[in-house]
Amino acid sequence: MSTMTRRIRSRRSEVHNAEAMSHSGPALKTFGYLAMIVTVLIVAVPLFWIVVTSFKERPDIFTQPAQWWPRHATTDGYHNAVFGIPFGDYLRNSLIITGILSTTKIILGVISAYALSLLRFPGRNLVFIVVIAALMVPNQITVISNYALVSQLGWRNTYQGIIIPLAGVAFGTFLMRNQFLSIPTEIIEAARLDGAGPLKLLWRVALPMSWPTLVAFSIITVVNEWNEYLWPFLMSDDSRTGTLPIGLTFLQTTDGITNWGPVMAATVLAMLPVLVVFLVLQRHMIKGLTAGAVKG
Repeated sequence: MSTMTRRIRSRRSEVHNAEAMSHSGPALKTFGYLAMIVTVLIVAVPLFWIVVTSFKERPDIFTQPAQWWPRHATTDGYHNAVFGIPFGDYLRNSLIITGILSTTKIILGVISAYALSLLRFPGRNLVFIVVIAALMVPNQITVISNYALVSQLGWRNTYQGIIIPLAGVAFGTFLMRNQFLSIPTEIIEAARLDGAGPLKLLWRVALPMSWPTLVAFSIITVVNEWNEYLWPFLMSDDSRTGTLPIGLTFLQTTDGITNWGPVMAATVLAMLPVLVVFLVLQRHMIKGLTAGAVKG
């Protein structure tokens, strides 16, 4: 009888919990939608303001209260942004530096993560500790020493002077290593029994199962390198090697007051390449996330 009583009480408790969940479900869903709307507004409103300001005339930009829509839309801001500075040179430099740096970081990150996760060699854990330590050191701390070294090598105002000191890849190594370690050991061992060597194991097994993480790593890397400002600013003297973030600082009037129309227009133009990269890689990210979700 006592056993039957416990079963009845347990059943009643399950029914009560299910009813409580059903009653709290709409409230949680509403709260989730509200949180999503607030998050979207926090992200979208500044972007909307940048785009709108890029089409405003200069008097409208400083009008109080602020106008959320231009009274007379104009493209003078884009004209001044493109022709007020060597925009093409800055864009070329950003494309070259971002392309080389991103490719280098992605390749080094994947290879080093593979070595630290799926290969066995003496001192592997010590190397990983060094990588973790590198993540804890802000880049600004090494600026002075790197600047002195690059200057002694005669690399100021050159591409290699900007690219090589930024080619460290601690974050990508840490991220991809954790992803490779999450791959079931049975799959790795099966591939090795089938005769897969290190490169084949990486290319045919590890990477195809790591597409979402690899794409996320690629997007983060491209965005960070595209927006890098401090080190290129220290290494560049003019538009021969300067990047777009540096070019934006020259869109000012002679009296020191920023002309926000061209600045916002140049910001919109600088965002477009990164947006294209994100849209292209996002499709592959979705494919990676959904791969294997359907059997058969």
